Amino acid sequence: MANLLIDSVKDRTYDAIVIGSGMSGGWAAKELTEHGLHTLMLERGREVKHVTDYPTAVLNPWEFEHRGQVPLHIRQEYSIASRNYAFHEETMHFFAKDSEQPYVQEKPYDWMHGYQVGGRSLTWGRQTQRWSDFDFGGPARDGFAVDWPIRYADIAPWYSRVEKFVGITGNKDGLATLPDGEFLPPHEMSCAETYFKKQVAASYKDRHVIIGRAAHLTQPQPIHYQQGRAKCQHRTLCERGCPYGGYYSSNASTIPWALRTGKLTLQSNSVVHSIIYDEHKNKATGVRVIDTQTRQMTEYYARIIFVNASALHTNLILLNSTSNRFPNGLGNDNGLMGTHMAFHSYRGRVTAIYDGNLDSTTDGRRPNSSYIPRFRNVFKQETDFLRGYAATFYSSRAELQNQDGIGASLKQNLINPTLGDWQVGSAMMAETIPKANSTVRLDSTLTDNWGIPQLRVSVGYDENDEKILKDFFEQFTEMYTKAGFKNIRTQDTGRLPGSENHEMGGVRMGREPKTSLLNSWNQLHHCKNVFVTDGACMTSTSTQNPSLTYMALTARAANYAVKQMKALTL
Repeated sequence: MANLLIDSVKDRTYDAIVIGSGMSGGWAAKELTEHGLHTLMLERGREVKHVTDYPTAVLNPWEFEHRGQVPLHIRQEYSIASRNYAFHEETMHFFAKDSEQPYVQEKPYDWMHGYQVGGRSLTWGRQTQRWSDFDFGGPARDGFAVDWPIRYADIAPWYSRVEKFVGITGNKDGLATLPDGEFLPPHEMSCAETYFKKQVAASYKDRHVIIGRAAHLTQPQPIHYQQGRAKCQHRTLCERGCPYGGYYSSNASTIPWALRTGKLTLQSNSVVHSIIYDEHKNKATGVRVIDTQTRQMTEYYARIIFVNASALHTNLILLNSTSNRFPNGLGNDNGLMGTHMAFHSYRGRVTAIYDGNLDSTTDGRRPNSSYIPRFRNVFKQETDFLRGYAATFYSSRAELQNQDGIGASLKQNLINPTLGDWQVGSAMMAETIPKANSTVRLDSTLTDNWGIPQLRVSVGYDENDEKILKDFFEQFTEMYTKAGFKNIRTQDTGRLPGSENHEMGGVRMGREPKTSLLNSWNQLHHCKNVFVTDGACMTSTSTQNPSLTYMALTARAANYAVKQMKALTL
């Protein structure tokens, strides 16, 4: 019997455990297995294999029962997820129902879930911009949050490593606020976007319109063919899952790469309950996992643990990982875990009409837009709010249908529309300030479907966010007016925090254990063999999309962990 128990523990012991299979979890698995570590990847959702498990990827519009619309009774089951931009009849199988993860909203908050292998890397917006020292140095300069323990130079080589593997399209624009990367050929701006770019350059020295930087293979390199990926087909059906691997997802890229090493064990339907801390060894030794099919709890063991469950789930797991040494959550000596949460505000929209370049239109589809990097409060504090915002810029020509006639003439009129003026628009993505009273914490009585405490979320907008929104409306109205655009309209979309998946914070990096949870290598200050490299680790949010930074931080931390294991310090 003793031998059987020893064999059972041995079968459940690995060099590393990665919690989560999404954007950052995939990178942790790739890096760790490439270095020879036997790695267990735990995913709470179902298995989704690249290509074979994208059921709607090649369906035509008329093959959907409701032509892409979601019936009311189903939408009610997904009341939170249905507010996400990517939620449609053809994608809803990649979103979780409200009942799958109940939580308490002390303030209105949309917590989006992608419970499947690959997580939300299947449905992300694919925008990928590097951060600069204006972002990493922001808290120290502007007096909010705590100082980042790293700067751009620390992460720059890891950005390059990730970009080359993922495949990023973009231009080398030479902007101090937006460092250039390792780019594939860029998408092309429309003539309306090129016109606006020239108008902005003529009127402003500090504002720039560039083509967006996105995780699409415009010209695959050998490393991408080795992954089994092919050129982006510009179908713009990305959120269904791309059978070509034309955009980056964990399913198409890092997970298959890790599996080919023979070192990865991928286990789906596995909800992580908590991390096991050994008070005699002064380190974490494994995780407790609930099988969603059998509801049985099993313990798995490893020398190092990477927590990449997505920001809110990562906070939940760590807060629920209590022991005599850590009664308030693993590594939470200072009580800061679950505080200083932040996100990106997407509330602002500005649209207009451009009546020039009427001899031209767009050709085909483009899974990207133009982009305007942050220009407020960059080199100096110039407004009554902290930080700033970036924005997209997009354009298309309206189709005008002639509904005159009867029978054959009406049919001909309908199938031969004429083109109207250009419709242009911008969507804001604004930085929000992490605050002590922006929190997630465990409920003392309510539990989820697995008996794990529910999360109480208290994260909302503040006065700084309202000032940013007002300034965005004013500045873009001015820019559009100078460009000669007409019928300029502003809109507060009312989008809730969390609705765009950019939740960050709660287990922030920092220089001092008194004011942060993680060090410069993403290790818990007080439990060095546990690493957090998803959105939970973020000290501030910047105005750039965060996924590229998550991946770069993960690659950096994983390589550091391997070196420390070889040096026998972990």
